[in-house]
This record gives sequence, C-alpha cells and structure tokens, in this order.
Amino acid sequence: MKIAFIGLGNMGGPMAANLVAKGFEVAGFDVAEPAKQAAAENGIIVHDTVAAASAGADVVITMLPNDALVRTVIAEARGEVAAGATFIDSSTIAVDAAREIGAELSEAGFSFIDAPVSGGIFGATEATLAFMVAGDEQVFEAHRHLFEAMGRSITYCGALGNGQAVKACNNMILAIHQVALSEAMVMSERLGVDPQVFYDVVSNATGSSWSLTKNCPVPGPVPTSPANNDFKPGFATALMLKDLRLAMQAAESTGTNTVLGKIVAQLYEQLVEDGHAGEDFSVIINAVRAH
Repeated sequence: MKIAFIGLGNMGGPMAANLVAKGFEVAGFDVAEPAKQAAAENGIIVHDTVAAASAGADVVITMLPNDALVRTVIAEARGEVAAGATFIDSSTIAVDAAREIGAELSEAGFSFIDAPVSGGIFGATEATLAFMVAGDEQVFEAHRHLFEAMGRSITYCGALGNGQAVKACNNMILAIHQVALSEAMVMSERLGVDPQVFYDVVSNATGSSWSLTKNCPVPGPVPTSPANNDFKPGFATALMLKDLRLAMQAAESTGTNTVLGKIVAQLYEQLVEDGHAGEDFSVIINAVRAH
C-alpha cells in the first residue's frame, strides 16, 4: 500500500513519521520547507508538488488547516492516484464540507472517509491520537491498520461527516473545560491555595479533566504542559477558535442553544484579537487573571 500524506506540519509530520515507523511507504508534501526537511529526516519521501506525492497512491491522507485547502489538494491528487484510491481527511472542517467532498469523490469512483483527531502535538508524536472516523464502514475497516499506527483510540462514528460532528462537540467541551479550570485556578490562587495542592485535590476529584491533568495552565504540577514552556502550543489558540467557529455553525444549523459554547467562543475571539493566536489555548488563564 502506497500512502501519500499531504500536510506535514506539527500534526501531520509526526503522524506520517509514525506510519513510516510501522513499515508503510509514505510520500509527502508540504508548502513549508522546515516541515519538508523534518519529514525527510523521518523517512518520508518528500516531493515538491501534491501531484508528485500522490502519483500511484492507494491512500491519500490530508491534514490541512481548512476545507478550501482540502478541496484544492484533492483536486490536484485525483488525476495521479491509483484507480479507486481512498482519501482520508484528518483535518478539522465543517460537517457539510466533509459530506460534499465525499459525494464528489464517490461520483468519481473514489472512497472518502473523514477522520479528525484529538490529542494535539503530543498525541501525534506519541501515536496516541484519538480518531473519530466516519463514512462507509467497510472502507473504514479496510484502513483501520493505518489509524492504529497513528493513534490509540479509533472510534467508528457512522455516516460521513459524523467524525467532524463529534470533533466539533468534543472541542467545544474542551474549550469550556479550559476556561472553567482557569477561573477556578485563579480563584484558588487568590484564596491562598498553592497550585500544587489544587492539582493534587482536583485531579483526584470530580473536577478533574484533560485540561488539568495534561494541559494544566500554571507551571509546575504537570511539567510537560505548555504553561511550563511560555505557552508554546500543543494546540494553538487560533486552531481552538477555528474549531469553536465550526461548533457554532453546527449549533446554528441544528437549532441548538449552546449558551456556554457561545460565551467561550467570544472569549477565544478576544484572545486571538489580543495577539495570542500562536500560543497554546490554555493561555486563556492570563486573560482571566487580567480581569
């Protein structure tokens, strides 16, 4: 099986490297030279165009910032891939976009499954990502081994687009958790509680969450959290805002009253406007402290 991996950035690069480590032949492309260089060092056969990377590929995996780029890449790859090739999109895009892309590919004789991920850069590097896979179940099962090479949790979510739907819901929850945790930690600080004591109690109590145990927004309790590294992103604020916008689109289209979701989306809009787009989304704690 020949795999083309398009989008070799902070997430796609480690994902592609994990495929190579498991013995798959992977060709790749990215617009950024540093990403290309890192990919080549990890055994990926790097090409200068999408078309060249996709030549003869049985599977094309995309990990890109938005659906416009996904559509562009697929258009460039379609004429080069093997007959009946499968396209797997692990980007985070709108549900409707995933379904439209899938319908277009199906009409052209290709397969398409949407497979967004959760777990951030650490999960991509350590092959512990959670995949939310949707589309034809037989196509999913035929490619399960690829997901197992890149992740730890692989869940089939049903009809095409459902992977994106679950991702939007998950990340809305994550953003709400991060803000709620930040408010609680700032309040506890002002009440005189040591952050380590807060962590020791809450991580073992009903208030525990990934936002605390993996992404703790204060230095110390979780040495690997971005707060210990000037909020260098595991998951950038700009990407969280993008996902929240997708969640709000879904809320509007379904008539769902997401009160907390709307508030948190507004908070992250402001955080980006204030110049924190490139920092980890846990930097929201500094905005809490400022008020």
